[in-house]
Amino acid sequence: MYNPDFARLNAEVPPRLSLMYLDGFADHVTLIEGSWPGPATAGAPLPMAVSRTAAEMIGIRVGDVVDSGSKGAVRRTSVVTGIYRVDDPLDPFWDDLGCPGRPCLELGQYGDDWLSFTGLVDGASLAALTAWGENVQNFWRLAVDPAPLRADRLDRTRAGVAHLLAGPDNDALVAATGRADLRVSSFLPDVLTEAADRYRAATALSAIGPTGAAGVAVVVLCLAAVLATDRRAAELRLLRARGGSLGGVLLRLLGEGAVTVLPAAALGAALALVLLPTPRWGAAAAAGLATTLLALLAFPARAALLWARPRTAGRWRRPIGELALLAATVAAVAEARRRGVGHSGAAVDPLLVAAPLLLAVTGGLLLARIEPLLLGRLAALVGRGRGLIGFLGLARAARDASGRRRPSALPLLALLIATTATGFGATVLDSVDHGRLRAARIATGGDVAVSVPDYATLPDRFLEAAGALPGTRSATGIRVDRRALFVGAGSNNYTKVTLVVAEPAAYAEIARTLGVGGFDPARLAGTPGGPDTPVPALFSRDLAARLAAGAPTVHLSTANELRTTVAGIVTATPALPDPSLPFVVVPSGPAAQRLPELGRATGWLAVGDVDPERVRALLREQGVVQPTGSAKRVAEAAAAAGKGSHGLPPAYEVGSSREYAGHLAADPLQQAAGRLFWYAAPASAGFAVLAVLLTLLRAAPDRTAVLARLRTMGLRPRQGLALILVEALPRTLVAAAGGGLVAVAAAVLLGSAFDLSTLVGAGAGHALDPAAPPVLLPTAVLALVACLGVVLETLVAGRRQIATELRAGES
Repeated sequence: MYNPDFARLNAEVPPRLSLMYLDGFADHVTLIEGSWPGPATAGAPLPMAVSRTAAEMIGIRVGDVVDSGSKGAVRRTSVVTGIYRVDDPLDPFWDDLGCPGRPCLELGQYGDDWLSFTGLVDGASLAALTAWGENVQNFWRLAVDPAPLRADRLDRTRAGVAHLLAGPDNDALVAATGRADLRVSSFLPDVLTEAADRYRAATALSAIGPTGAAGVAVVVLCLAAVLATDRRAAELRLLRARGGSLGGVLLRLLGEGAVTVLPAAALGAALALVLLPTPRWGAAAAAGLATTLLALLAFPARAALLWARPRTAGRWRRPIGELALLAATVAAVAEARRRGVGHSGAAVDPLLVAAPLLLAVTGGLLLARIEPLLLGRLAALVGRGRGLIGFLGLARAARDASGRRRPSALPLLALLIATTATGFGATVLDSVDHGRLRAARIATGGDVAVSVPDYATLPDRFLEAAGALPGTRSATGIRVDRRALFVGAGSNNYTKVTLVVAEPAAYAEIARTLGVGGFDPARLAGTPGGPDTPVPALFSRDLAARLAAGAPTVHLSTANELRTTVAGIVTATPALPDPSLPFVVVPSGPAAQRLPELGRATGWLAVGDVDPERVRALLREQGVVQPTGSAKRVAEAAAAAGKGSHGLPPAYEVGSSREYAGHLAADPLQQAAGRLFWYAAPASAGFAVLAVLLTLLRAAPDRTAVLARLRTMGLRPRQGLALILVEALPRTLVAAAGGGLVAVAAAVLLGSAFDLSTLVGAGAGHALDPAAPPVLLPTAVLALVACLGVVLETLVAGRRQIATELRAGES
């Protein structure tokens, strides 16, 4: 624009104007002066409206005729008919449109900066735009409604978008519009690809919890079938002895089960679909069908084993089955460690997902072998004492209801799988929380970080007050120059680096806390000297190969030089957590002695329980510097775009690792995966308690008879209840402790295989860290719940059953 009265950043570079028509733009702005532009008239300036911020910064008024030079013999002019205000600068409507809502600052290479803005014209002026401009394009923006998008249709949606970009649909669109130069572009394929990869990775991780709950449910159903068969064994043998065929008896048992199982399954499926409606009901229906079939067929299948012909090698069947299970577990763990679980884009592998469950089953079977020996040995030790209750209870715990030395492993297996699944899930979620917090602290540079724009520095009074805030463990002001140059050996060996100036002791403590670029602060202990005296410095690893004999020189963006000497090499540093970027760290004291400008901080880092709102309030009170000149125009343009936050000017930022971690945790995909873990935990616990209660109920008749006989021999009621508890609780506690140990072992064996980046929300890598606290709490809770179930069953049913047994001869 060649109007001499318009404001310019550079006397030789005038502001630049673009004209645009946006359908529906009047719904997103408010006219504050003049009128909306009308249709173009031949020979007259083209009517347009400009934003208020552009009018204020450039000096445009309603009625001004803008001179944009000539296009051939035609003079390009436009007239300002109205000035509008953008209702919401952050509205997505303004994305990727240049500068229709505010002026844009364009930076030249040699200080020839200029302002550019966009005027909006009427839709009837489109033909005039073709003659007015130098580069005219028609464009259409198609908004996407995300509501119909579903995670299970990501691949189908991506294929449809690909056809629209370069495929049959694109050809049809070109033919329909008659525009051979029509180009379709979209970021949707990349977004959908990333979403599909993250969805598959999260599915693999979140399936572990439900898999454990399903394993416990299968064990409980099998246990119910075993207990029902044992209870009705005499009846079934009698039916066979009286001429009942095998098929007829099994059909009768199948019919009996169908009477109870099918209505319960139908009611459960209906409740699931009503309470948790979802368009993706196929997997839920398949799981419900599998559960129904297992519940329906388990009892007849177990009963069929009663009449199976005994085999001479029958005693080897259990060891062979256990060895086969052990081999499958070893293969699953080895494959999981080799291929990994939860990698972005990796599909769900049932073998890898079931690895924790296989470890739990293997551990349960191993514990079932060891437990009777342990309880028997413990009973022998207790039997040396004078009391009878402990010895009798432990002796009965080491046998099943029939008195055999090997009790059923199913109750123990159910409780152990539940404990393992819950403890392993808690370990995963704890690792996710720690990984998310660590990623947030690394990205922030500490627990709280302050950065200011290039034109400002942080005053000393702010640094002192911020360092004295409650909860601050270590803090330091830093100066960061991102446009410095490192000069190595050779005349053409220049590398763009980031120079970090910090107080060594505090900065080393921050690096140690974050686990990023730790170093000994004594290495940066410099000595006083002049500008030519080298300063000790830490160099990034990629600069190590370029270091040569002599003192390396760092050229600052202010055209000054700082000679350094190599004090150490680190892979990363808190102020610049990206290890791929080269950097140099120097101590603030010696550096400020050489160049006083390096003593003025442009940032602040702190670790500890620091409240970021107090830091922001302190920064608003003591740390804001008002810009001047071109920096002021940059700040005004950024403020017009709504880039300021928390009452701070644009480019003044206070980052908090706690807030950033909360932002990462707000991802719905992560929340859904976490909820699946926690939903699976009570489900597993409920099934485990049910397994314990079923075992107690099955053993109740035999236990009641023993207690009744002991009652006639002088056993007091309180001692009878204690005997029941001593019999039932050891197996429960042993199973809970074994499940906790297996959960820790699973975390140790599979820790290197799990990639939790999808659940963390940032690159976490193999971050499954085994730890005792996440396992102890759910293990203790599950053991407590199971023990409470045992105690309640004993208190409710124990006395009544004993009394009934003692009155067996009464009429």
